[in-house]
Amino acid sequence: MDGDSVDRKFQKRRNKEVQMYKIQNSKPESSLLLVHYFTWAVFLVITVGCAPQKREPEPLLPGKKSVSEALQALNSSSQKIGPLRASGQCLWMYYSEGKKRKENFAVKIWMNPPSEVYLQGDVGFNPRGIVLGSNANDFWLLIKPEISQYSWGKWSEQGSSSGLMFVPKALDEALGIVDVRDEKQWSLSKEDNFDVLVRGNKDRGIDRKIYISRGDYLVRKIEYFDMTGKLMAAAEMDRHKDVSREFVIPSSIKIIMYGQEGSDGSATIKLSLSSVRSESFTEIRRNILFNRPKTDGYRNIYRFINGRMVEEPE
Repeated sequence: MDGDSVDRKFQKRRNKEVQMYKIQNSKPESSLLLVHYFTWAVFLVITVGCAPQKREPEPLLPGKKSVSEALQALNSSSQKIGPLRASGQCLWMYYSEGKKRKENFAVKIWMNPPSEVYLQGDVGFNPRGIVLGSNANDFWLLIKPEISQYSWGKWSEQGSSSGLMFVPKALDEALGIVDVRDEKQWSLSKEDNFDVLVRGNKDRGIDRKIYISRGDYLVRKIEYFDMTGKLMAAAEMDRHKDVSREFVIPSSIKIIMYGQEGSDGSATIKLSLSSVRSESFTEIRRNILFNRPKTDGYRNIYRFINGRMVEEPE
């Protein structure tokens, strides 16, 4: 064995001895201190990451100072709404003859302010399986598949407790056609970050509540009450879309009718609008969409008079 090999072996053994000496003579408290620091570091990361974040309360916005200011703002918004066409999906949950039913269908809406609205739903392979419409004088709801029902009424013949009238009225107002002309009938209250306009009836009860977001001053919810103060229906609006620079409508609309559970007067309509654009109507087109259609082809025909369904001959 040559001298170089001996030197390498000797150096290797010497290095091992030095390392063993360092390990044997190291101070245990320094190792424990490192473990201690590491444990606290892990603990802090976990606790800070998992602790519930403190949420600052939402600042309350001032809103309008008077009924007059609030009504003026709503009227101004209503006047900016123009003719439009929209399409999307509708989920309709309702009761018929005591049975719960659900329909999910494509829907198209045409609106010509201030009083004309037409909705048609593609149900049962019929693009007009469900038709909802209203104009200044009449409102109607036509259901072709299975039920074959034609229901209609005149606005002048309805009281505040009329059931079906809430659907076209709520749709009108959800799209922005809100009638708030008579200032004496309204009062203004505050609720969280909403201005709440309350309209009274002749018996000093509540007829309607309109919840307006103070941030953008858009209507978010409308509640309808009967003469006794019982909540009859509501419309909830969200996800507003710009049709033009000043023309905004909600793309999510939910209409609820609070009839007795299991009765034909209980229903929920959810509209999700994916396309909204301005529209113009010729006189011929207006007559087709916004005049009450004939009753031909419907087996069950009803007329609403002050909340009562009166069957009419075919």
